[in-house]
Amino acid sequence: MKNIFKNRKITIAAALILAVSTSCKDSWLTPQPLSLFTPENTFINEAGFKSALASCSANLKDEWYGDGSPIITELLFSEMAVEGTTDKFGPAVDLNVLITPDANLNSADFNRIGWYWERHWLGIRLANTIIDKVPTVASLKDEVKNQLLGKAYFYRSYHYYRLVNQFGDVPTSFKEITSPKLDFQTVKRDAILAKIKEDLDFAFKNVPFAGDKGDVNKASIGHLLTKVNLALGLYDEAIAIADQVINSGTYKLVTGRFGVDAGNSTKNVTWDLHRPANKFIAANTEVLFSVTDRFGLTSASTTGTTSMRQAVPFFSNSAILTPDGRSGLVPGQVEFDMGTRYGRGIGRCRATNYSQYGVWDDDKDFRHDTKSGNWMRMEDLVYNNTAIKGVSPFYGKPLQLRDATGKLLISNGDTIRNWYNWPHYKLYVEDQIRIPFQGGNSDWYVYRLAETYLLRAEAHWFKGNNALAIADLNAVRTRANCSPYPENKIIDIGTILDERGRELYYEEPRKTELTRIAYQMAKSGRSYNGKTYSLQNFSTANFFFDRVVEKNNFYNKVKNIRGDSYTISPYHVLWPIPRAAILANSLGQINQNLGYAGSESNKPASDKIIE
Repeated sequence: MKNIFKNRKITIAAALILAVSTSCKDSWLTPQPLSLFTPENTFINEAGFKSALASCSANLKDEWYGDGSPIITELLFSEMAVEGTTDKFGPAVDLNVLITPDANLNSADFNRIGWYWERHWLGIRLANTIIDKVPTVASLKDEVKNQLLGKAYFYRSYHYYRLVNQFGDVPTSFKEITSPKLDFQTVKRDAILAKIKEDLDFAFKNVPFAGDKGDVNKASIGHLLTKVNLALGLYDEAIAIADQVINSGTYKLVTGRFGVDAGNSTKNVTWDLHRPANKFIAANTEVLFSVTDRFGLTSASTTGTTSMRQAVPFFSNSAILTPDGRSGLVPGQVEFDMGTRYGRGIGRCRATNYSQYGVWDDDKDFRHDTKSGNWMRMEDLVYNNTAIKGVSPFYGKPLQLRDATGKLLISNGDTIRNWYNWPHYKLYVEDQIRIPFQGGNSDWYVYRLAETYLLRAEAHWFKGNNALAIADLNAVRTRANCSPYPENKIIDIGTILDERGRELYYEEPRKTELTRIAYQMAKSGRSYNGKTYSLQNFSTANFFFDRVVEKNNFYNKVKNIRGDSYTISPYHVLWPIPRAAILANSLGQINQNLGYAGSESNKPASDKIIE
């Protein structure tokens, strides 16, 4: 983060500016009133440290909120989605041209790579302050100190885990920075992973399973520790930790109807899981870690999730025509109010053919069910332009992509932005701020137990335990009403990624996980489509690239209506280090990732943590 390289003193005031005042079941997220935001007045008791931990939670929250939310960038560097806004140059379409160290890397209209770089370093800084201050407070009992340290270790590890799977080898800071530091050195990814594993092992022993909703607990720590163990190739340890989370008795997959719409027989458990009002209630035994966002509270996002604006097609314009050539759709309050039912989308996060069609392997899957309304097709919308009521026979009738002669019924020809299917159950959030809806305030999942099962399935697969991997996949599949895979089915890492795609769309950081798996494939010798990988040429030949170009029907194949090519290359397995951060570090060496300008000046990364 370029902020940590600037000549500024790090103060606790910066940490507490981010503190939130959101209430969950209890008020752990509500900072205690403090007369002055100084270490002397803050880090004197447990309440002060909890307030600082709340700022750590608030720091990572914005990944899923606001216009051009950062999670979209994770999806764009994957097989699940591409940038769909076709009306301007700048969005991350031609990645070979647009993703460079000195490009605009933090804009809703470009990409949010820079947001991740900056926000991860801020999160590390906040956690480091807590970690360094806890041992200095003599009045705290050892048990309390260890729990506070464990929670702060979780937040620091969370950000380092993301950094090393987004950017690879990076500089490190494991101590509070209280004076200018311009001599950072790049540290090897595996050294960082080993350090955060050590911290998470400590945290897992000292933080209990039980706790307030939204607070860090043993389950969320164990979930992250499972990922770190996977990244290090420690598959037995990954399985052992996942076992403890899954078998804790505190958390379990939700398999029955619950919550606000439980009495609506047209819906199902998949719908229930993603209702905003259900994400923190006691009946939801699946949530391990979430961020909190409630309309009307001072800490709520002023924009809400905007999930419908980002990921729903841009159908509310004059481009979609009736078969008799009339403008068929309008936004706003009309007889058939598509904007309130499904949201006023702009198609920024455009689903690929793989995520719309190819990944689905069971017609009974609740997550792809159109009868219940969980999954929406453009043909399920109707022409609602009141100007054609009584004039066109198609008013109130389902949309058509082509007329009887095969002519495309989109006046600008833009099927990329205007026409695709989407998971309504995941993206639909009633909007308390805007009409037409764009996606209002809602809590959002960070970790769910369903993913823990899929992580354990992955560990079993890497160990060659095919039947055990299938059993974990089936736990998630059958909850979604799919038929279980037979025990003797031959699976590969793609099978597990398919299930992750079905279950975790717009939740998981897909690029982060693909890169983690790419490293594991290179280390393990396991093959994919008959191909094996090596760390020696990781930036020029890797699983990440092969998986994306195999499944994504856009990259290296398609141009949009402006003539911009969708491109991606193997070196995009790692994002570029922002050039400003490298230049500001005038007394040290921060390496650039291979494939990007500046990497020719790299020096060997350290295999030890540098302080």
